[in-house]
Amino acid sequence: MVCQCLHMLLIYASFLILFLLLALYIILKITTTSYPNIIRYEEEKYFLNVKSQKKEKFPTIDEEPSLDLSVIIPAYEEEKRLPIMLDECLDFLEDKAKNDKKFSYEVIIVSDGSKDKTVQVASEYAENFDSNRIRILDLVRNRGKGGAVRLGMQSGRGKFLLFADADGATKFPDYEKLEASISKLCDNDYRNDAIAIGSRAHLEEEATATRSIFRTILMHGFHFLVWFFAVRKLRDTQCGFKLMTRSTVQKIFPIMHVERWAFDVELLFIAQSYKIPIDEISVRWTEIDGSKITPFWSWLQMGRDLILIWFRYATGIWKLNREHFKKQ
Repeated sequence: MVCQCLHMLLIYASFLILFLLLALYIILKITTTSYPNIIRYEEEKYFLNVKSQKKEKFPTIDEEPSLDLSVIIPAYEEEKRLPIMLDECLDFLEDKAKNDKKFSYEVIIVSDGSKDKTVQVASEYAENFDSNRIRILDLVRNRGKGGAVRLGMQSGRGKFLLFADADGATKFPDYEKLEASISKLCDNDYRNDAIAIGSRAHLEEEATATRSIFRTILMHGFHFLVWFFAVRKLRDTQCGFKLMTRSTVQKIFPIMHVERWAFDVELLFIAQSYKIPIDEISVRWTEIDGSKITPFWSWLQMGRDLILIWFRYATGIWKLNREHFKKQ
């Protein structure tokens, strides 16, 4: 009798789970589109040329590149941390340009709806370096880090495009490691697909020793969800230091939906789905005060988002561009 009751409970539970999944599918199908509706306000299509004091239009990612490297820096209320990062970044890039006369670069600072002096601070650097090397994309409203990175990437002129966090946690000279890696992956041709990502996985034991047990559990739980639902073979998906070819940017960013913290996971999920070569490179990293991530709620949001990423792609609610599969 007990076994029969348990059997009935399992049947009812199975039907309930199926019903809930079907309800979730219907809700998500109704409330989302197969490809993202990317909103870019008219004023966000322009940057201020500091020399002429006139607004000029950003190029698009579909245009031919005119520089070697575009560095995209998403910045939300980063007036205090941005100068430290920019000093290191620009010192490195200027030295590289002096030593290699063929090397050219730009830095695009994307103010993600900042209400502080982020734009003012960035403008002072633009005045010192001119608008050919530093451009400011001032977003009308906050989009989230993923949204800011996407619009910055789609405005770049580089053959290769790097996005780097504004906090300066990653040492910018480690760009050379990523550059060497991606050059091998794409045979020095920006028209080939390749991604080189910075990784802090080698620092995990040291970080675990200084973290609370609660944060350590959250970290390992998130890593497990990433591995189980979305991205395999990569140990650190969240390091904000990723370099990719122009061809890769053209394929991935127009179809990305997630604009908040979990956007890195969707980016790498799409890349692995397209079989784009990815190399994970150990970089130096220092935790910087002022993080916008709250240990519990941000990770909970990311966990929810990555499960939904898997569910939406698995059920065909979100779609990949089949043309890019054929080119592999």
